[in-house]
Amino acid sequence: MGRQSPATEIARLRGELAEHNRRYYLLDAPVVSDADYDRLLRRLEELEAEHPDLVTADSPTQRPGAPALEAFGRSTHLLPMLSLANAFDGEELEEFLQRTEKGLGAPPKAWVVEPKLDGVAVNLLYEDGELVRAATRGDGTSGEDITANARTIRSIPLKLPGSATKTPTRCEIRGEIIIGKQDFFALNASREEEGLPVFANPRNSAAGSLRQLDSAITAARPLDFFAHGLGACEPAVFKTHSAFLKEVGRWGFKVAPLVGAVKTAEDVHRAYQAMAEARDGLDLDIDGMVVKVDGFDERERLGQVSRSPRWAVAYKFKPRQAETVINKIVASVGRLGTITPVAELEPVRVGGVTVSNASLHNMDEIKRKDLRVGDTVVIERAGDVIPYVVASIAEKRKGRPPKFKMPTSCPSCGANVVRLEGEVAYRCSGRSCPAQLKETVRHFASKTAMDIDGLGEKLVAVLVDNGLVHNFADLYRLDAETLIGVERMGAKSAANLVAAIDASRTRPLSRLIGALGIRHVGETVARSLARRFRSLAALAEAEAEELTAMDGIGPELAASIRAFFADRGNRTLLADLAAAGVAPSADSVASTGGAVDGKTFVLTGTLSIPRNRAKDLIAAAGGTVSSSISKKTDYLVAGEAAGSKLKKAAELAVEVIDEAALMALLQTSGA
Repeated sequence: MGRQSPATEIARLRGELAEHNRRYYLLDAPVVSDADYDRLLRRLEELEAEHPDLVTADSPTQRPGAPALEAFGRSTHLLPMLSLANAFDGEELEEFLQRTEKGLGAPPKAWVVEPKLDGVAVNLLYEDGELVRAATRGDGTSGEDITANARTIRSIPLKLPGSATKTPTRCEIRGEIIIGKQDFFALNASREEEGLPVFANPRNSAAGSLRQLDSAITAARPLDFFAHGLGACEPAVFKTHSAFLKEVGRWGFKVAPLVGAVKTAEDVHRAYQAMAEARDGLDLDIDGMVVKVDGFDERERLGQVSRSPRWAVAYKFKPRQAETVINKIVASVGRLGTITPVAELEPVRVGGVTVSNASLHNMDEIKRKDLRVGDTVVIERAGDVIPYVVASIAEKRKGRPPKFKMPTSCPSCGANVVRLEGEVAYRCSGRSCPAQLKETVRHFASKTAMDIDGLGEKLVAVLVDNGLVHNFADLYRLDAETLIGVERMGAKSAANLVAAIDASRTRPLSRLIGALGIRHVGETVARSLARRFRSLAALAEAEAEELTAMDGIGPELAASIRAFFADRGNRTLLADLAAAGVAPSADSVASTGGAVDGKTFVLTGTLSIPRNRAKDLIAAAGGTVSSSISKKTDYLVAGEAAGSKLKKAAELAVEVIDEAALMALLQTSGA
């Protein structure tokens, strides 16, 4: 293949970076390391600098983050939240220091050095000392409104206790929401015990916890907040960043350790070495050091470029890497039939941990990196947790080892392996694949699904391998006499398991919906579906329009739900479950008997209470809040400055009420 033109390479890089941004910011599921992402971004910056006529407003170099998720409301920042430029070595750091000094005409009065926390950047807006809004960085201008979830984090003060002269009437306090390393390991251990997928790293676990539609889930996660920046501030009561950090500490905010003000460039370099050495002893996950000009007046003079301030830089730590050899590449079958290539490695120590396996994610990644059995590869622990294959060292390759090919038949059941158009994943097409069956049964029995105590991974494997369980319904046909003959099962444990299975027959409908393993349907969506449709029969007949009218359900998720219930095999399974006595109970929140019970609401315009609070009140009274109007909508609640939804409501003859009428309905429902 010939050399790409600058325009072609720029288009390719923008596409790759946009996808990586989507996975990192929106899905919290990155597939490249920070170092790989930074290399792609650096190359794009170089090309755009050489060809300024090819720079466009939607380039990743011009945007600090990613758009807000539709599932949350959008919140606009009073001042933009910019991303920091990166320095990858001492020479680049020195260039930044000299460039800053040149821009000011003299060295700044002081620098502030801070550990670069690897978490989720958020913006907290306080008015008259009270927290009124919290939002993620988003695209830098606006982000996801996560106020309800932020209020559950104990290290975020709901009210500032400062004196009248020190507390501004309105200010944005910026910082990072993180999960400490020890809390992260404990959280993953708990999820593993419950049969839930583990989080990739502390940053992903924090992001996933923060983006829960159910604030109760967020509240149960060990989230922490560290303040590190100031946005808009009225009046401007702070003259320096160091004074701001000192004061917010008095207000009750946490400030990261190792923060300090230094005078000279030499002090900055020494601080970096000290921080790198102290890194392992911290419970916080840090991936570098941030250097900032201390004085706000000097920052104002320096200004900013398109996506970054000129007065700060992030000096990244060197990645924790090691070399090892790929001994084997195996295909692993997951719960939904996804076949993932996994590298079995010559064990190697990386950052204090022995790594012997690493996911290669998909065939596209293998081809892009040209990974083969026998290759010497560079391994990195992304976020100090995930083992990740960075690259193959071509000059160390011996001979011409064959390229890895995805098997055409499932390694577990022998069924055809297919790749659907538009997907990167290969999937097993078999309906009775043992590997899939084991994973689906384990998920069905997990604590967040049907909660069948005692039915863990090893016992599930034994039951499937012995032909005792071919689907979920078979679990309800097991008896103690049969189980006593199973490996590692005595009379007491068999009786306990039968009792636990029997108790699960009447779990709430949301549990059963979540247990079925419908693609993309997790706990929160399952609860919404249970509240909206009240029975599996009603959900099975739901039209795409009804589904997409619900908050948090888009076309892809609606299609997945419809495909599941349209499948003949799945309909047979549901009939088998019913025949086996599985009769889910109503979710307690879904049936109040009041005026709101079972009704669907759409909110528009500005209400006197936070929109998330209104949603919570409606849900508590048995109602459902949708993001768009359909013929199934019962009420449109119109606040101030209501928009185009009023016209749509008139067209569909949907009843329009104001906030006072909504509150009256809620009162009759006991909310």
